[in-house]
Amino acid sequence: MNTADTIPLLLLAVLGICIGMGLALLAWVMALRRRSMRQREQDAFLVEFAPRTPAGERPNLWLAVRSRTTEEVRTALGLDHSTPCSWREGMKGSHEFFISPRVNGWIIVTGLALPNPTDDIDACFMFLTGISKKLGHVQFFYLDPVWDHHAWARTDEGCVTRAYAWTGETVWNQGPMTLSETDLGLRCHPYGDNAVTIADCEQNVKNIPALAARWSLDPADVKNFATEQATGLAGESAWT
Repeated sequence: MNTADTIPLLLLAVLGICIGMGLALLAWVMALRRRSMRQREQDAFLVEFAPRTPAGERPNLWLAVRSRTTEEVRTALGLDHSTPCSWREGMKGSHEFFISPRVNGWIIVTGLALPNPTDDIDACFMFLTGISKKLGHVQFFYLDPVWDHHAWARTDEGCVTRAYAWTGETVWNQGPMTLSETDLGLRCHPYGDNAVTIADCEQNVKNIPALAARWSLDPADVKNFATEQATGLAGESAWT
């Protein structure tokens, strides 16, 4: 092949590279634009709407521990200086940790010291797998009705069998979706998915209490006065 033949081929190759780079740059710009538009939508939503969950009715973050005693949970958490605390007071979430009395085979744990997936998803993972090694079956639920951040997880003997968390993007998606998630229409997006809408997030936040009720217990469903007055434990932990 002579020089006259190779020049058009080289020009075509350079043109192909330029087109490819241009398309990649266009895709990157479009992705940034979508993210910016989604952020503006979230900011507008924050201004327009107040939180949908009444304070004290249901904590924004809690664990559900199956078939354990309050003392076993207290030991696993390393709770120090614990004091008796009613369910009603504990659900306000003003303690570092609150361990509820047993209700229908479940113990609810809430409090300011539970890891928040918005802050550090790795810390959340480590905490849940660590506590599950001690307590067996542990579930985790989180919802932020202002920003629509949300998460749920199931762990058994230190292993994550199902987890999903969205904090402005998908930061945790592990294990196959359960039948309950599918039935409730929960929308779980893969990592790096830029097509998440506010409607998707609102749908998830709205249905997390229903998912908790199916998997274990929705704290807001505990309406029996005797149970609300039953005594749990509140205190600080060596974990924090």
